[in-house]
Amino acid sequence: MSNLEHWQPAKLPDTRTLQGRFIRLEKLDATRHADGLWTALQGPGADPKLWDYLAVGPFTERAAFNDYLAALQDSTDPWFYTVIDQQTGAIDGFLSLMSIVPSAGRIEIGHVTFGASMQRTPKSTEAVYLLAKESFALGNRRLEWKCNGDNARSKRAAERFGFSFEGTFRQHMIVKGKNRNTAWFSILDSEWPELEKAFIAWLAVDNFKDGEQIKTLAALRSA
Repeated sequence: MSNLEHWQPAKLPDTRTLQGRFIRLEKLDATRHADGLWTALQGPGADPKLWDYLAVGPFTERAAFNDYLAALQDSTDPWFYTVIDQQTGAIDGFLSLMSIVPSAGRIEIGHVTFGASMQRTPKSTEAVYLLAKESFALGNRRLEWKCNGDNARSKRAAERFGFSFEGTFRQHMIVKGKNRNTAWFSILDSEWPELEKAFIAWLAVDNFKDGEQIKTLAALRSA
């Protein structure tokens, strides 16, 4: 349990770019990022299952997509970041920090919308790592991950990243006219130092050979 004797409320996210080895996270800009996001998320090579468990989409018209991005840009909670490939400058998707409660030191990674170009690649892991690192650097005590209870892909990702499953909120929401049971996961500030070591080791140059991982995140956490 966190020691609250000297604890102060967490800070809010800001417009700084978060730099990684594979990707960087820029504050979402609807004007600069729209073309790249449209290509990544709705283009010919887009993931056909991408929008299945998201509250919006898929988009058939560019104008509606642009309006959606404008709303994301203006939002302060959720606070959106665009994922940009460090080598090519290509835009791969977006995600957010959300459910931001500085007085409790609570924050969530959500709206994870990754194009096919970054799924099951180091870029997706690094994007989550950068937001987790930022969350605890801002002074948060608890980082959350929530997803549809039927979303096996998201639940596997949460467990792979080291989030602990806390339970399922039954009949939590109605999304696109369907019931949503929500699976809750978390990482606590006391757990983060060891989890961060595993992330850093996994993302290191010497953990990859011919583009394939040598050790898994889970193996590095138990090392």
